[in-house]
Amino acid sequence: MNKKYLFYITKNYSFEILRPLQEAILSEGDDCFWYAHGNSVNKEYFNDDEKILKTIDSVIEYEPDAVFVPGNVVPHFIPGLKVQIFHGLEHKKKGHFIIRGFFDLYCTHGPITTEKFNELADKYKSFEVIETGWPKLDPLFHTEKLTSLFENQLPCVLYAPTFSISLTSSVDLLIEIENRVKLNKENWLFKFHPKMSSDLLMPYKDMEKKYRNVVLINFESISPSLQTADILLSDTSSVIGEFLLLNKPVITYRNIKPGAELINFDVPEKLGEMISLALNPSTELQRSMVEAVKQLHPYVDGVSSFRILKAVKEMLLKENAGIKRKPWNIFRKFQQRKGHNFWKF
Repeated sequence: MNKKYLFYITKNYSFEILRPLQEAILSEGDDCFWYAHGNSVNKEYFNDDEKILKTIDSVIEYEPDAVFVPGNVVPHFIPGLKVQIFHGLEHKKKGHFIIRGFFDLYCTHGPITTEKFNELADKYKSFEVIETGWPKLDPLFHTEKLTSLFENQLPCVLYAPTFSISLTSSVDLLIEIENRVKLNKENWLFKFHPKMSSDLLMPYKDMEKKYRNVVLINFESISPSLQTADILLSDTSSVIGEFLLLNKPVITYRNIKPGAELINFDVPEKLGEMISLALNPSTELQRSMVEAVKQLHPYVDGVSSFRILKAVKEMLLKENAGIKRKPWNIFRKFQQRKGHNFWKF
């Protein structure tokens, strides 16, 4: 019997995460609808052939077998298995391992997160954990480079900071990045998170107007930028893990938990030195990068979406056998009902 799936989204980044999963679902002959909640999703991002449910009542009526969520919460009153697939690889940020009592299945990306979530599953006994890999990365390995952005063959630096005010490098590194751009020793791609403050963005947009070796990337997918760049400059962002999967060096500014796989620094004036190290990576750094990828996301076969579907179908067959009832979570459930203006029981 064909399965019915729902994508519950609240942010624009969900499109790039879920579309590989949608492709896998349709290839197996199953059904898939999207539901976008809130004002942070640009409805123009939907493709003409994608099916959309516009009201919470239509979602309830659809009765999905499973609901896929790249965010932290999902309404408990939507039918179906609730599946957390995460919105990024960055497990170092506060809140990544918080159990909010909404999900039946956590589809983890690699041993470094699977181990911790298994510990939490043993503690709460109200959900399962299956390591599958991340659907967003399925297309990464065959995405083409952006070959027509620059007129020269200089090394390319991708600057992709996080949006979090407490973690972003966009303020501290602004002057040093422009100083480096002026030297014209590298081409620079800027890719900013959709939630980045417009005040922080403005000087980087101005930089693009002033220098021919700067391009600000605005399109949805970051995969072409990852393929194009020779090195990444970031801070504490999920894009770090994605870039490491391509076996290319990453420079981080004040990363909250820097490992040996990163070229981390905390003095802005050392940016040029860090770029030199990244463009000529040591054997030790390359070895550390390989080991880090094994722990973070060992799947480079491009079929994580199918592993997720397999995990979901197996759990549906078991009908949540062995899973305890979730906590009442009265306040969080009230928040969800209020946010969706849904009071039917």
